Amino acid sequence: MSTIVNGLPSITLEDFEKKEAMYRENNANQIKKKQICEICRKKFNNQKQYENHLASKTHKKKLEPKEDTTVAYSKKSSSIQDSSNKNTDDIETDSDVESLDSDEWFEDLKYQIIYDNCLFCDYHNKSIECIMIHMEKKHSFFVPDLEYCVDLGGLLKYLESKICVEFKCIWCNDSGRKMRSAQAVKMHMIDKGHCKMLFEEETMYEYSSFYNYLFSYPDAENADPDEEVSDLEVLNDEGYMMKLPSGKSIVHRDLALYYKQNVPMGITAIIKDSDYCRRKRIHKQISFGSEERKIEIARITARDIQSFQRVQTKYLMQLQVKQNNLQKHFRQQTNF
Repeated sequence: MSTIVNGLPSITLEDFEKKEAMYRENNANQIKKKQICEICRKKFNNQKQYENHLASKTHKKKLEPKEDTTVAYSKKSSSIQDSSNKNTDDIETDSDVESLDSDEWFEDLKYQIIYDNCLFCDYHNKSIECIMIHMEKKHSFFVPDLEYCVDLGGLLKYLESKICVEFKCIWCNDSGRKMRSAQAVKMHMIDKGHCKMLFEEETMYEYSSFYNYLFSYPDAENADPDEEVSDLEVLNDEGYMMKLPSGKSIVHRDLALYYKQNVPMGITAIIKDSDYCRRKRIHKQISFGSEERKIEIARITARDIQSFQRVQTKYLMQLQVKQNNLQKHFRQQTNF
């Protein structure tokens, strides 16, 4: 019909079938070629997926011409040689300069610290008393056992060097996270409320050079502060107990478990023989397993169960009367 409308000459059925078969073969070959990407080595189920792949960035990147690896390697090696030549020149020119030791660098950094500042902010005052009053009112900081502190200035200097040089919080010490600057340490202490000294157990030895507890002893009036304190008397060979000048005894913390026990005086421990324990256990089993004892126990348990059931039924009855809506379905007996 289309040939008549377009004014084309008519063809036979055999010619039409041949042309149709040729068209189908060509179309199938084209589809097969288009559904396989030889560059990316991928197969696609339909034409649309193949077209989307052609428009993707990965396919376009693989189509770009690649730079030769030998050329790139030669460029990189030449740049490395240039940089190494520059470094050797710098080393030769700076060979006359003296290198600072790590201890000297630490001392120089320590010298730059201003010890007249507040430990937690930029408040500056030459008077230590004014700085202490400021830190107490502004940051709630106080020095523990201030009456026994013999070198307050040295203690403040040590705390400042700990914050500004070692970048440590005076409360966390080594247990907290590491900081990279003194400002970060100060912000951490203000935000976390760590504007206080950790003055307990092992950390007390860290600040022992700034304190003198000699005057806290009972015989402190006759004591000479310049006199060297004699070693404490050890009562046993292992060193688990020491006697203080005040007369009190100190025990090692490993023995705290035993000294915390509250054992009544006058009671001696009885070492029970294995035969005694065995006989006692047998007598207990015999007395418990008698028929009269079993009947009595059964009667008591039955009475307890009955009393519990009475209380339970009474409570359920009161609850049903109050609510009156516990039934959720129709019953023929009640007609509702």
